[in-house]
Amino acid sequence: MSESPERPDTPAGRGTSVLDGATGWEPLSGGAAHDVQRVRLADGRPAVVKRTPTPPHSPPGMFALEAAGLRALSELGGVNTPEVYEVAAHHLVLAALAPRPDTDRYWEEAGRTVARLHSVQGSTFGWSADGWLGLLPQRNKQTGDGHEFFATHRLLRYATEPKVQQALDSTDLTRLERICQRLPELIPPAPAVLTHGDLWRNNLIATDQGIPVLIDPAVHWNWAEADISMIYSIDRPPEPFFAAYEEAACLQPGWRDRTDLLNLREQLSFLAHFGTDAPDWIRDTKAVLRKYG
Repeated sequence: MSESPERPDTPAGRGTSVLDGATGWEPLSGGAAHDVQRVRLADGRPAVVKRTPTPPHSPPGMFALEAAGLRALSELGGVNTPEVYEVAAHHLVLAALAPRPDTDRYWEEAGRTVARLHSVQGSTFGWSADGWLGLLPQRNKQTGDGHEFFATHRLLRYATEPKVQQALDSTDLTRLERICQRLPELIPPAPAVLTHGDLWRNNLIATDQGIPVLIDPAVHWNWAEADISMIYSIDRPPEPFFAAYEEAACLQPGWRDRTDLLNLREQLSFLAHFGTDAPDWIRDTKAVLRKYG
Protein backbone atom coordinates (compact mmCIF):
# COMPACT_ATOMS: atom_id res chain seq x y z
CA MET A 1 0.00 0.00 0.00
CA SER A 2 1.19 3.52 -0.74
CA GLU A 3 0.19 7.13 -0.79
CA SER A 4 -1.86 8.27 -3.79
CA PRO A 5 0.48 9.68 -6.46
CA GLU A 6 -2.00 12.42 -7.36
CA ARG A 7 -3.71 15.09 -5.30
CA PRO A 8 -7.48 14.71 -5.67
CA ASP A 9 -9.60 17.36 -7.32
CA THR A 10 -11.83 19.26 -4.92
CA PRO A 11 -15.61 19.60 -4.97
CA ALA A 12 -17.02 22.66 -6.69
CA GLY A 13 -17.13 25.65 -4.37
CA ARG A 14 -14.81 24.09 -1.79
CA GLY A 15 -11.10 24.47 -1.29
CA THR A 16 -10.51 21.16 0.46
CA SER A 17 -11.33 17.51 -0.11
CA VAL A 18 -12.09 14.69 2.33
CA LEU A 19 -9.17 12.94 0.60
CA ASP A 20 -6.67 15.49 1.92
CA GLY A 21 -4.42 13.50 4.22
CA ALA A 22 -5.89 10.13 3.18
CA THR A 23 -3.47 7.21 3.54
CA GLY A 24 -3.16 3.54 2.68
CA TRP A 25 -4.27 3.75 -0.95
CA GLU A 26 -5.02 0.16 -1.98
CA PRO A 27 -6.29 -0.86 -5.43
CA LEU A 28 -9.58 -2.77 -5.52
CA SER A 29 -11.13 -4.76 -8.31
CA GLY A 30 -13.83 -2.71 -9.99
CA GLY A 31 -15.66 -2.23 -13.24
CA ALA A 32 -14.11 -1.77 -16.64
CA ALA A 33 -14.38 2.04 -16.68
CA HIS A 34 -12.99 3.23 -13.35
CA ASP A 35 -10.00 3.05 -11.06
CA VAL A 36 -11.21 2.00 -7.58
CA GLN A 37 -9.12 2.27 -4.41
CA ARG A 38 -9.70 1.79 -0.69
CA VAL A 39 -8.24 4.47 1.57
CA ARG A 40 -8.31 5.62 5.18
CA LEU A 41 -9.42 9.21 5.55
CA ALA A 42 -7.60 11.59 7.85
CA ASP A 43 -10.35 11.20 10.46
CA GLY A 44 -9.92 7.40 10.43
CA ARG A 45 -12.94 6.42 8.35
CA PRO A 46 -12.34 3.72 5.71
CA ALA A 47 -13.52 4.85 2.30
CA VAL A 48 -13.62 3.84 -1.36
CA VAL A 49 -12.55 6.25 -4.09
CA LYS A 50 -13.75 5.90 -7.67
CA ARG A 51 -11.84 7.77 -10.39
CA THR A 52 -11.59 7.46 -14.12
CA PRO A 53 -8.11 7.07 -15.60
CA THR A 54 -6.23 10.27 -16.44
CA PRO A 55 -6.43 10.79 -19.36
CA PRO A 56 -9.31 10.74 -20.00
CA HIS A 57 -11.07 12.36 -17.11
CA SER A 58 -14.63 11.35 -16.34
CA PRO A 59 -17.31 13.10 -18.39
CA PRO A 60 -18.78 16.20 -16.70
CA GLY A 61 -21.37 15.37 -14.07
CA MET A 62 -20.84 11.61 -14.16
CA PHE A 63 -20.17 11.17 -10.46
CA ALA A 64 -22.89 13.61 -9.42
CA LEU A 65 -25.36 11.50 -11.37
CA GLU A 66 -24.06 8.32 -9.76
CA ALA A 67 -24.54 9.86 -6.32
CA ALA A 68 -28.08 10.85 -7.30
CA GLY A 69 -28.70 7.29 -8.47
CA LEU A 70 -27.57 5.89 -5.13
CA ARG A 71 -29.93 8.29 -3.39
CA ALA A 72 -32.82 7.16 -5.62
CA LEU A 73 -32.14 3.50 -4.86
CA SER A 74 -32.17 4.27 -1.15
CA GLU A 75 -35.01 6.79 -0.91
CA LEU A 76 -37.34 5.45 -3.60
CA GLY A 77 -36.31 1.81 -3.65
CA GLY A 78 -35.78 1.27 0.06
CA VAL A 79 -32.52 -0.64 -0.45
CA ASN A 80 -29.13 -0.20 1.19
CA THR A 81 -26.49 1.89 -0.59
CA PRO A 82 -23.13 3.25 0.63
CA GLU A 83 -23.00 6.67 2.23
CA VAL A 84 -21.61 9.31 -0.12
CA TYR A 85 -18.75 11.24 1.52
CA GLU A 86 -17.84 13.47 -1.40
CA VAL A 87 -18.69 14.17 -5.04
CA ALA A 88 -16.11 16.01 -7.16
CA ALA A 89 -15.58 16.54 -10.88
CA HIS A 90 -13.34 13.50 -11.30
CA HIS A 91 -13.90 11.33 -8.26
CA LEU A 92 -16.52 9.94 -5.91
CA VAL A 93 -15.80 9.02 -2.28
CA LEU A 94 -18.04 6.45 -0.62
CA ALA A 95 -18.11 4.71 2.74
CA ALA A 96 -16.17 1.45 2.57
CA LEU A 97 -18.27 -1.65 3.10
CA ALA A 98 -17.57 -5.36 3.44
CA PRO A 99 -16.88 -8.06 0.86
CA ARG A 100 -19.91 -10.03 -0.20
CA PRO A 101 -20.39 -13.26 1.80
CA ASP A 102 -20.93 -16.04 -0.71
CA THR A 103 -23.58 -17.91 1.28
CA ASP A 104 -27.11 -19.05 0.46
CA ARG A 105 -28.43 -16.80 3.23
CA TYR A 106 -26.80 -13.74 1.70
CA TRP A 107 -28.01 -14.53 -1.83
CA GLU A 108 -31.56 -15.15 -0.65
CA GLU A 109 -31.60 -11.74 1.05
CA ALA A 110 -30.06 -10.17 -2.07
CA GLY A 111 -32.88 -11.65 -4.17
CA ARG A 112 -35.46 -10.17 -1.81
CA THR A 113 -33.62 -6.83 -1.90
CA VAL A 114 -33.81 -6.60 -5.69
CA ALA A 115 -37.44 -7.71 -5.60
CA ARG A 116 -38.17 -4.86 -3.18
CA LEU A 117 -36.51 -2.43 -5.59
CA HIS A 118 -38.61 -3.74 -8.46
CA SER A 119 -41.82 -3.41 -6.47
CA VAL A 120 -41.63 0.37 -6.98
CA GLN A 121 -43.57 1.20 -10.15
CA GLY A 122 -43.22 4.30 -12.30
CA SER A 123 -45.58 5.97 -14.74
CA THR A 124 -43.11 6.03 -17.66
CA PHE A 125 -40.00 4.25 -18.89
CA GLY A 126 -36.73 6.19 -18.76
CA TRP A 127 -35.67 8.80 -16.22
CA SER A 128 -35.82 12.53 -15.64
CA ALA A 129 -32.25 12.97 -16.95
CA ASP A 130 -29.79 11.06 -19.09
CA GLY A 131 -27.10 9.15 -17.25
CA TRP A 132 -24.05 7.02 -17.89
CA LEU A 133 -23.33 3.35 -18.44
CA GLY A 134 -19.60 2.94 -18.20
CA LEU A 135 -18.08 5.94 -19.97
CA LEU A 136 -20.88 6.33 -22.53
CA PRO A 137 -24.16 8.22 -22.16
CA GLN A 138 -27.26 6.30 -21.16
CA ARG A 139 -30.24 7.77 -23.00
CA ASN A 140 -33.23 8.01 -20.68
CA LYS A 141 -35.86 9.91 -22.69
CA GLN A 142 -39.17 9.15 -21.04
CA THR A 143 -41.94 7.27 -22.86
CA GLY A 144 -44.99 5.25 -21.89
CA ASP A 145 -44.10 2.43 -24.32
CA GLY A 146 -41.59 -0.06 -22.89
CA HIS A 147 -40.91 -1.72 -26.23
CA GLU A 148 -40.18 1.61 -27.89
CA PHE A 149 -37.96 2.65 -24.99
CA PHE A 150 -35.93 -0.55 -25.00
CA ALA A 151 -35.61 -0.66 -28.78
CA THR A 152 -34.61 2.98 -29.24
CA HIS A 153 -32.69 3.83 -26.08
CA ARG A 154 -31.22 0.47 -25.04
CA LEU A 155 -30.49 -1.30 -28.33
CA LEU A 156 -30.47 0.96 -31.40
CA ARG A 157 -28.78 3.64 -29.31
CA TYR A 158 -25.52 1.65 -29.70
CA ALA A 159 -25.81 0.91 -33.43
CA THR A 160 -24.04 4.15 -34.38
CA GLU A 161 -21.19 3.85 -31.87
CA PRO A 162 -17.89 3.62 -33.83
CA LYS A 163 -16.59 0.55 -31.99
CA VAL A 164 -19.87 -1.29 -32.48
CA GLN A 165 -19.74 -0.59 -36.22
CA GLN A 166 -16.19 -1.95 -36.26
CA ALA A 167 -17.21 -5.11 -34.39
CA LEU A 168 -20.47 -5.88 -36.22
CA ASP A 169 -21.13 -6.04 -39.96
CA SER A 170 -24.11 -4.74 -41.93
CA THR A 171 -25.93 -8.07 -41.63
CA ASP A 172 -25.61 -7.93 -37.84
CA LEU A 173 -26.96 -4.38 -37.72
CA THR A 174 -29.88 -5.32 -39.99
CA ARG A 175 -30.69 -8.17 -37.62
CA LEU A 176 -30.59 -5.71 -34.71
CA GLU A 177 -33.12 -3.47 -36.46
CA ARG A 178 -35.34 -6.48 -37.14
CA ILE A 179 -35.20 -7.50 -33.48
CA CYS A 180 -36.28 -4.02 -32.44
CA GLN A 181 -39.24 -4.20 -34.82
CA ARG A 182 -40.21 -7.59 -33.36
CA LEU A 183 -39.80 -6.70 -29.67
CA PRO A 184 -43.56 -6.56 -28.93
CA GLU A 185 -43.88 -10.20 -30.01
CA LEU A 186 -40.65 -11.28 -28.28
CA ILE A 187 -41.05 -9.55 -24.90
CA PRO A 188 -44.41 -9.60 -23.08
CA PRO A 189 -45.75 -6.24 -21.85
CA ALA A 190 -44.75 -5.34 -18.30
CA PRO A 191 -44.86 -2.23 -16.11
CA ALA A 192 -42.02 0.23 -15.65
CA VAL A 193 -40.30 -0.36 -12.31
CA LEU A 194 -37.31 1.14 -10.55
CA THR A 195 -34.22 -0.65 -11.88
CA HIS A 196 -30.56 -0.58 -10.88
CA GLY A 197 -29.60 -0.49 -14.56
CA ASP A 198 -26.19 -2.18 -14.25
CA LEU A 199 -27.10 -5.18 -12.12
CA TRP A 200 -24.35 -7.72 -12.16
CA ARG A 201 -22.86 -9.77 -9.35
CA ASN A 202 -20.02 -7.36 -8.46
CA ASN A 203 -22.47 -4.52 -7.87
CA LEU A 204 -23.83 -6.35 -4.83
CA ILE A 205 -21.69 -6.05 -1.70
CA ALA A 206 -22.56 -6.08 2.02
CA THR A 207 -22.55 -4.35 5.38
CA ASP A 208 -20.44 -5.74 8.21
CA GLN A 209 -23.54 -7.72 9.24
CA GLY A 210 -23.81 -9.33 5.79
CA ILE A 211 -26.82 -7.27 4.65
CA PRO A 212 -26.86 -6.71 0.85
CA VAL A 213 -25.84 -3.28 -0.47
CA LEU A 214 -26.20 -2.05 -4.05
CA ILE A 215 -23.47 0.03 -5.71
CA ASP A 216 -22.62 1.53 -9.14
CA PRO A 217 -26.15 2.16 -10.43
CA ALA A 218 -27.40 3.41 -13.79
CA VAL A 219 -30.87 4.04 -12.39
CA HIS A 220 -33.99 4.34 -14.55
CA TRP A 221 -37.53 3.00 -14.93
CA ASN A 222 -37.55 -0.16 -17.02
CA TRP A 223 -38.81 -3.74 -17.10
CA ALA A 224 -37.78 -5.78 -14.07
CA GLU A 225 -36.62 -8.48 -16.48
CA ALA A 226 -34.00 -6.12 -17.90
CA ASP A 227 -32.21 -6.08 -14.53
CA ILE A 228 -32.71 -9.77 -13.84
CA SER A 229 -31.52 -10.77 -17.31
CA MET A 230 -28.20 -9.01 -16.78
CA ILE A 231 -27.42 -10.66 -13.45
CA TYR A 232 -28.59 -14.01 -14.84
CA SER A 233 -26.38 -13.73 -17.92
CA ILE A 234 -23.14 -12.29 -16.49
CA ASP A 235 -21.32 -14.09 -13.66
CA ARG A 236 -24.61 -15.61 -12.48
CA PRO A 237 -25.21 -15.79 -8.71
CA PRO A 238 -26.29 -19.10 -7.17
CA GLU A 239 -29.89 -20.26 -7.55
CA PRO A 240 -31.04 -19.10 -4.06
CA PHE A 241 -30.89 -15.51 -5.38
CA PHE A 242 -33.39 -16.23 -8.16
CA ALA A 243 -35.59 -18.49 -6.01
CA ALA A 244 -35.94 -15.78 -3.36
CA TYR A 245 -36.55 -13.12 -6.01
CA GLU A 246 -39.30 -15.15 -7.67
CA GLU A 247 -40.94 -15.83 -4.31
CA ALA A 248 -41.02 -12.11 -3.51
CA ALA A 249 -41.72 -10.71 -6.99
CA CYS A 250 -43.76 -11.68 -10.01
CA LEU A 251 -41.81 -12.47 -13.17
CA GLN A 252 -43.75 -13.65 -16.18
CA PRO A 253 -43.41 -17.30 -17.28
CA GLY A 254 -40.48 -17.99 -19.59
CA TRP A 255 -38.28 -15.17 -18.29
CA ARG A 256 -35.18 -17.36 -18.27
CA ASP A 257 -35.66 -18.04 -21.98
CA ARG A 258 -35.60 -14.29 -22.69
CA THR A 259 -32.47 -13.41 -20.73
CA ASP A 260 -30.11 -13.59 -23.70
CA LEU A 261 -32.32 -11.21 -25.70
CA LEU A 262 -32.69 -8.62 -22.93
CA ASN A 263 -28.99 -8.85 -22.07
CA LEU A 264 -28.24 -7.77 -25.64
CA ARG A 265 -28.20 -4.22 -24.25
CA GLU A 266 -25.19 -5.04 -22.08
CA GLN A 267 -23.43 -6.87 -24.90
CA LEU A 268 -23.80 -3.87 -27.21
CA SER A 269 -22.65 -1.50 -24.46
CA PHE A 270 -19.54 -3.61 -23.92
CA LEU A 271 -18.76 -3.60 -27.63
CA ALA A 272 -19.28 0.18 -27.70
CA HIS A 273 -16.52 0.47 -25.10
CA PHE A 274 -14.08 -2.20 -26.32
CA GLY A 275 -14.99 -3.09 -29.90
CA THR A 276 -12.67 -5.55 -31.62
CA ASP A 277 -10.67 -5.96 -28.41
CA ALA A 278 -13.52 -8.15 -27.10
CA PRO A 279 -13.73 -11.11 -29.53
CA ASP A 280 -15.71 -13.34 -27.16
CA TRP A 281 -18.35 -10.64 -26.73
CA ILE A 282 -18.50 -10.15 -30.51
CA ARG A 283 -19.09 -13.88 -31.00
CA ASP A 284 -21.83 -14.01 -28.34
CA THR A 285 -23.52 -10.86 -29.62
CA LYS A 286 -23.60 -12.19 -33.16
CA ALA A 287 -25.15 -15.42 -31.88
CA VAL A 288 -28.02 -13.55 -30.19
CA LEU A 289 -28.56 -11.42 -33.30
CA ARG A 290 -28.76 -14.56 -35.46
CA LYS A 291 -31.15 -16.26 -33.02
CA TYR A 292 -33.72 -13.46 -32.86
CA GLY A 293 -33.09 -11.43 -36.01
